[in-house]
Amino acid sequence: MPWRALKGQAVDPYRVWLSEVMLQQTTVAAVGPYFLKFVKRWPSLGDLASAELDDVLRMWAGLGYYRRARLLHACAQTLRDAYGGVFPREEETLLRLPGFGPYTAAAVSAIAFGKRANVVDGNVERVMARIFRIEEPLPRAKTSLREAAASMLPEKRCGDYAQALMDLGATVCTPRSPKCGACPWAKICRAREDGVQETLPRRDKKKPKPVRRAMAFVLVDAKDRVLLRRRPESGLLAGMMEVPTSPWLEGPLPDLSVVRACAPARGRWTVCPGVVRHVFTHFTLELSVAVAAASRPMRGHWTALDRLGDEALPNLMKKVIVYAEKSF
Repeated sequence: MPWRALKGQAVDPYRVWLSEVMLQQTTVAAVGPYFLKFVKRWPSLGDLASAELDDVLRMWAGLGYYRRARLLHACAQTLRDAYGGVFPREEETLLRLPGFGPYTAAAVSAIAFGKRANVVDGNVERVMARIFRIEEPLPRAKTSLREAAASMLPEKRCGDYAQALMDLGATVCTPRSPKCGACPWAKICRAREDGVQETLPRRDKKKPKPVRRAMAFVLVDAKDRVLLRRRPESGLLAGMMEVPTSPWLEGPLPDLSVVRACAPARGRWTVCPGVVRHVFTHFTLELSVAVAAASRPMRGHWTALDRLGDEALPNLMKKVIVYAEKSF
């Protein structure tokens, strides 16, 4: 975990929480630089609570799953306003906070406060599936895997145990080619005994993701500024900045003549060849990209192309603008 680099210091629940939120559905390698930027900009819970949401979203841009950033900010403010800036120690109380689910609550309770909490992430699920040879496929097996993990909890040093167990899954009991010879639990691992460790945990077959399609409109003015707009405050990419698009719908790529009314201005729109493709958790999005030069000054949120890093732009929109720049 990124905060472990701070050797010799007491475990700070703020940093444990921040790292765990960032690590949700994101690799350690990707999280490391973001974590360091965040704690440099907002070194304490109070600093983060006092930050502007736009600044938090801007700093988060590129890390994905932006709802996490919004909940992170909301949680910091809740802790400041309702808890005096102090993290609760118990899972049950942590679960009442914005963005806290069972895993995050258990991780903060165990690692930051040494509580006897059952910390179960994907790595722990894999270890338990193999030790107990649980054949039921994921996600249906989650309850069985949590129960198995609970049966292994020690009475003391639960924070150390939780980190060690997650590390075991990340570095030894790996998805492919597990290093069973280096595993301290090799002798009690039923999957290893039967030679089926690489087949576990089993997973249900995933349904193919639906594909949604739309047209993105990149309007650039004479000052090399691009027109942006803010997305709604709820839903996917809530509150982030974007170039205007037509609705994201299943079906064929829309024709310019059909969605021209979605364009931010009249003008000579040119559709770039090809598409920009982006994979979300539950669907894949394909955007055709139309570009145009603003024929006259107009109101709106204009940002210089060389200052886009100052905006809370998700990776998808960065890809769209880079793609469009080839046609400027």
